[in-house]
Amino acid sequence: MSVKVALLGGGVVGTQVARLLQEGVADFAARSGEPLELVGVAVRDLGRDRPGIPRELLTDDPRALVTRGDIDVVIELMGGIEPTRELIELAIANGASVVTANKALMATHGAELAEAADSARVDLFYEAAVAGAIPLLRPLRESLAGDRITRVLGIVNGTTNYMLTKMDEQDASYDEVLAEAQRLGYAEADPTADVGGEDSAAKAAILATLAFHTNVTLEDVYCEGITEVTKADIESAREMGFVIKLLAVVELTDDYTGVIARVHPAMVPRTHPLASVRDAFNAVFVEAEAAGEMMFYGRGAGGQPTASAVLGDVVAAARNRFSDTSSHRPAPYADLSVRPVGESKTRYTVSVDVADRPGVLAALANVFADNGVSIQTVRQDQTAEGAILVIRTHIATESDLSATVDALRSLEVVNRVAGVTRVEGESGS
Repeated sequence: MSVKVALLGGGVVGTQVARLLQEGVADFAARSGEPLELVGVAVRDLGRDRPGIPRELLTDDPRALVTRGDIDVVIELMGGIEPTRELIELAIANGASVVTANKALMATHGAELAEAADSARVDLFYEAAVAGAIPLLRPLRESLAGDRITRVLGIVNGTTNYMLTKMDEQDASYDEVLAEAQRLGYAEADPTADVGGEDSAAKAAILATLAFHTNVTLEDVYCEGITEVTKADIESAREMGFVIKLLAVVELTDDYTGVIARVHPAMVPRTHPLASVRDAFNAVFVEAEAAGEMMFYGRGAGGQPTASAVLGDVVAAARNRFSDTSSHRPAPYADLSVRPVGESKTRYTVSVDVADRPGVLAALANVFADNGVSIQTVRQDQTAEGAILVIRTHIATESDLSATVDALRSLEVVNRVAGVTRVEGESGS
């Protein structure tokens, strides 16, 4: 007997999965209880050369592959929403467990697919959908099941972390580091999903759903990318002892009745563990009531790291097939309300270009006070036309800070609000 595996997708990750499955036959048999047998690989182009995948396994009919009566596990590495969702639903309906790395699909339709898998008593695993090879989702779902997670923040996109690292270390511009990232293969020819934050937002939705037992979708995540981050922003952060990172932040509200999910650039103190995460590496920082703070770190992308996470799920699914069981995934029982980003609380740095005359600072301080935002520090940099005031705040809500910025723009002494950056990872109020 063997566990028969079907693979949807023969790209970079799919090729690595196929290679590792065939090279590690004996090891996988020992780990899962039965041999894992790759019996078919669905691809779009049958004429393309795919080293390591026997040609007789290739098919361009994924529907026929997943509905074969002998398939035990389907690995989905096609990407996209449709027809991928339909194929996964067909696989589940035909009694196959599913392993996927599809973050967009799980962030959009994960709850309904999980429900279908539970009803069919098969597994749906997606460890590779967030942070590549880093074992993260299973610890959130299982190891911390006896604790209350209050906050998860992390660097979950390698492309943007590579770019922000180079901007900080090489004093390079956004355009320069983007071109370098594309040349090295870290960024796609169309990098929108990475630099615009959508990739991180999909992962944030998955993290929030698991951490807080509430269905959070991609549409629920507030999203800003790094396209507006400038050399001046990086330099200003460096002077204050910070580094800028693109963070995915999911958190409970103070009263534990709501969930907020957001993705945006933020200044992180250089003493914080996330500040030392360089280049294309990922890291996720988890805060729980009993366990305290912990960080998961490693390679978040690439063919081999992602294949590692995929095959870990395949082994788990195969073990369950061997023992005639499936992993129980509790439904999003908490059903907390998803709150708007305006209710989120953090610190901010606001840079304001002002006229250099008496009374300016007092006028600005009054605006902050009127909107309930407390000032922590103020730094003044002279310019040819006036001055730049860099104002750091204590913790404030996003809505109060937004109202403050709108009011600042209406002041006669303010030439422009040059920038607003959130600050994460500092302790205290």
